[in-house]
Amino acid sequence: MLFNIFLLLAGLLFLVWSADKFVYGSSALARNLGLPSLLIGLTIVAMGSSAPEMFVAATASLSARPDTAIGNVLGSNVANISLILGITALFGAIRVSSQTLFREIPLMLIATLFAGYCLADRQLTRTEGTILVLLFLTVMGYLIWHAFAHRELEVLADDADSDIPKDVATWKALCWIAVGIILLPLAANWMVEGAVGIAKYFGMSDLVIGLTIIAVGTSLPELAACIMGVLRQEDDLAIGNIVGSNLFNILAVLAISGLIAPGEIDASAASRDVYMVLGTSTALALLILLSSKKQRELKRWHGVALLTSFVCYQISLF
Repeated sequence: MLFNIFLLLAGLLFLVWSADKFVYGSSALARNLGLPSLLIGLTIVAMGSSAPEMFVAATASLSARPDTAIGNVLGSNVANISLILGITALFGAIRVSSQTLFREIPLMLIATLFAGYCLADRQLTRTEGTILVLLFLTVMGYLIWHAFAHRELEVLADDADSDIPKDVATWKALCWIAVGIILLPLAANWMVEGAVGIAKYFGMSDLVIGLTIIAVGTSLPELAACIMGVLRQEDDLAIGNIVGSNLFNILAVLAISGLIAPGEIDASAASRDVYMVLGTSTALALLILLSSKKQRELKRWHGVALLTSFVCYQISLF
């Protein structure tokens, strides 16, 4: 039991650290190659925060534990909104001004509905996984095109530029990329093995361990990014990080399970957890849209409400 806890914590620590270094190296290399900051922010930086979920999903699926992978996706999306944004809002109201977010939030809701449709028959097939990947590429292509076509209107452009490391030697960037490539799958394997051991000890299902311990652990990069974004008064970047991460989880990370380990899934994922993901996503949209039109924002009491929903959900799972 103690060894499994050690594996879980060590895996989580190295997973978060190596994901951060991989994004750091990749972003620095992309800047050195002359790629626009906005493109780097919308791709490498945005996807980097979901790297832990991606590698955990791949590791769990290769280990014939697709329920852990699916639980991680659904649980991370719930945690991103109810836990991460809930905590972040306690630091102060999170203002929403970028029009990009009013495009991405509906896309997130549509993606969640499609994921619910895919899981409704308690199966995730390779065909559905392929469709999810194609949708992900389509959405990313659209967002990148729109961002460049309306670059002068986007406040996210300046925010993205501030997050990309400057004056990093190319050889150093390549070294950090190599560190990430080596440690990410290794750390993901430790985390999954430790979590599975703990689950067996307490009699928990693969789905529940993915929805709880693993989901919260892999959402830690989003927590750090959101808090730093708000403290630096880059509120759009904070919420944009969450919405983008949830889109990535649904369309890309969920697809990994369908492509690697298609087949039957835990019935609770379709009958309970998908509805929780959709509920929290809808709540985020409503809280923003129903706030003052002059100043769209998530207030402190919104954060309390989101955190309360997360605690209630965790209690129901255990």
